[in-house]
Amino acid sequence: MLTAKEIKSRLEELESLIRETKQRLPAHSVKPPMMMELLAYEDEYEALLTDLKRISSK
Repeated sequence: MLTAKEIKSRLEELESLIRETKQRLPAHSVKPPMMMELLAYEDEYEALLTDLKRISSK
């Protein structure tokens, strides 16, 4: 189980990765691997947010 500090650190990393990936997306014809990468980052981000909220509510 990750600590709140570790989760916050990873969330910051993911925010940066999501931002960078979105900047690389072409205006048209997004390739599936790039979209899968973005969705994976966003899914991990949401899961970590849920974990952080659960830890903080204890």
